[in-house]
Amino acid sequence: MNIVQITPGAGKMFCGNCFRDNALVSALRAQGHEVTMVPLYLPLTLDEDDQSTGTPIFYNGVNVYLGQGSSLYRRAPGWMRRMIGSERVLKWAATRAGKTRAEDVGDLTISMLRGEEGNQARELSELLGWLKTQPRPDMVCLSNSLLLGLARELRAGLDTPIACLLQNEAPYIDSMPDGLRDEVWAIMAERAKDVDHFIAPSRFYADKMIGRLHLPTNKMSVIHNGINLDGFEPAKHPPDSPTLGFFSRMCRDKGLDAVVDAFIALKKTNRIPNLKLRIGGGCGPGDEPFVAELRAKLHAKALLGDVDFHPNVTREEKQTFLRSITALTVPAQFGESFGFYVIEAMAAGVPVVQPRCASFPELIDATGGGITYEPTDRETLAATLEKFLHDPARARDLGQAGRAAVREQFSIDTMARNVAKLFAELAPAKTSVQTDA
Repeated sequence: MNIVQITPGAGKMFCGNCFRDNALVSALRAQGHEVTMVPLYLPLTLDEDDQSTGTPIFYNGVNVYLGQGSSLYRRAPGWMRRMIGSERVLKWAATRAGKTRAEDVGDLTISMLRGEEGNQARELSELLGWLKTQPRPDMVCLSNSLLLGLARELRAGLDTPIACLLQNEAPYIDSMPDGLRDEVWAIMAERAKDVDHFIAPSRFYADKMIGRLHLPTNKMSVIHNGINLDGFEPAKHPPDSPTLGFFSRMCRDKGLDAVVDAFIALKKTNRIPNLKLRIGGGCGPGDEPFVAELRAKLHAKALLGDVDFHPNVTREEKQTFLRSITALTVPAQFGESFGFYVIEAMAAGVPVVQPRCASFPELIDATGGGITYEPTDRETLAATLEKFLHDPARARDLGQAGRAAVREQFSIDTMARNVAKLFAELAPAKTSVQTDA
C-alpha cells in the first residue's frame, strides 16, 4: 500500500503520539508498504530513527502562531513567511516548546478544526499541493482527531480515504472552559463526517469517542497500540532493594504527586525495609516547578536520598530504568486512552499497579501483567503497593505473564499488520496487503 501518515511534532517535548506514529511507519515500511510521514508544526523528538527525514515540515509552527493572531501576516508574501519561519527559527522555537495547555490555545484549536475555513487555510492548501506532487496514496492517516480539519480537503483533493488514529484527545478538550469545550466537540463531530474510519487504542476509548463524535459503530475499530520490543529485556536479578518505579511525564495529571505521597507513607510505616523510589520520564520547562515541589517535600521528610529522578532519558536509558525496578505505578485518573508505560514495563518483565479506571483494566485483563485497585484515595494506593511488594513471588509471576502477553499481542509489528489489514479493507479495489503473521 501507499500510505501518508500525518503527525504533529512537539519540538523538544516527549510526545507519545510521535513515538507511536514513528514506530508504526517504520514497521509498515518493513512489511513492504510505501509510507510517507509528514510532520506538522515542529520537528519531531523521537527515541528511534526519524521516519519523516526528507519530508518538509508543513503547518510551520512559527507561521501558524503568527498567522492565528494576525490577518495581515496570513496575507504576507511567501518569501517573508519562509524567512520568518526558516529552519533555524523553527529549531529555536522547538527548544522553547512546552506542554500546551488546552485553555491557552482554544482559538487555535477551533481554527485548525475548521480546516479550509480557518486561519490556516493557506497551510492546508500548501500541504495538499505538495501531496499532489507525490504518488497518489491509498490512504491518508491522521495522527489524532485534533487534525480533523484537514480531512475534507485532503479527501476531496486526493480522492483518497482518510483514517484517523485516536489518543487522549478527550481529556485535553475536556480541560477547556465550558463554552469553548462544547464548541470544540461540536465542530469535531461535524468534521468527523469527513473521515472514513477511526482507530482507537482501547475499547474504553473507542466507546468514549463514539459518543463524543456521534459516530456510527461501524466507523470505529479497536487496534491496540504496539511498541518496538527490541531492547526490552527483563533484569537478570531483582534489584538489591524493593524499588517502586514511576515512568511517564513528570506531572500532576499522571499522578506523580500521589506516588510520592504513597512512598512517604510506606517509608513512615517501614514495613517494606529499604524501599526505594525511581522516577523517570519527560520533564519539560512547565513541569520543573512541580518536580521541585516534590523534591522539597521529600527533602523535608529526609527521604530524598532514597529517590532517584531520571528526566528526558533515551530509549536505552528507559530500558535500563525499567530493569532496575520491582513494580511500576502511574496512577493517572484523567481517562488515559492506553498508557504506553504499562506495556513497556510489562515488556521488561515488570508488573504494574494501576487504578481501576480508563483503559487500565482492559490492558491488565488482556495481559495478566499486574493488578488494579479502586482509586478512592492516596491511602488506598499505599496499602495496595505495600501488599503487592510483600509478595515478590506473585510480582515475579505477573511480570512474566505480562511480558509473554505483550510479546504476543502488543508488538509494533502486530499493530502494523492490523492497521494495514484495515486500510486494505477500506480501499479494497486499490490495493492488497499481506496479513499473515
